[in-house]
Amino acid sequence: MFWLAVGGVVVLLAGYVSFASRLALNEATAPRTDAIVVVTGGAQRVGDAIGLLHADRGSRLLISGVNERTGREELAKLNPKAREALACCVDLDYRARNTIGNAIETRRWVRQHGFRSLLLVTSNYHMPRTMLEFNHAMPGVRIVPYPVVTDQVDVTAWWKDWHTIRLLVPEYAKYLVANLRSLVEDDPETSRLSVIIGGRKPVSPKPGDQIGPEHEKRSRALGQDRGA
Repeated sequence: MFWLAVGGVVVLLAGYVSFASRLALNEATAPRTDAIVVVTGGAQRVGDAIGLLHADRGSRLLISGVNERTGREELAKLNPKAREALACCVDLDYRARNTIGNAIETRRWVRQHGFRSLLLVTSNYHMPRTMLEFNHAMPGVRIVPYPVVTDQVDVTAWWKDWHTIRLLVPEYAKYLVANLRSLVEDDPETSRLSVIIGGRKPVSPKPGDQIGPEHEKRSRALGQDRGA
């Protein structure tokens, strides 16, 4: 039993080293795809995704997992050059609560528009798990990774930086869990394990048009009309 436990630890450590080392090898390529999706969680992600939209790497952009208080106007202030694109070619997903939710909501968006290929934008350390979840949710869609590199996370020398190690260890654990979950569950939308792991459903039960600043504006307007 002791040597079995030691062997398990060695396998996990070897897997982690392989996982962390591969991150530095992932290069960002941006071929033309039907559309682009960016998973929120890092300030640079959205800016890079909008840049790819401007470069015509996709006809439309989905920003998945947007904070309920953030609207197009706030995004336009952060990305002044993107105001026109935000008005015409960008969709905001407020329902996704985690990476599984991002995959579920993106699948709905892909089916709605009939897209066959996606350029997926997220941080480099987050990309393996995100690709796993997206490929599991959309096996018939070609998904091209576009990993975003930031100065705050140096994956090229991850063993030297305690901050990077603290970030990568839980990410590796989540990646392992996602791998195991994908083997026993066919559809992430009916995943019971995702609810147990995350403590809640991966997507909000509210319809998309009832979340976010635009809904708040409509609610206030209806309240004023009723009071008048």
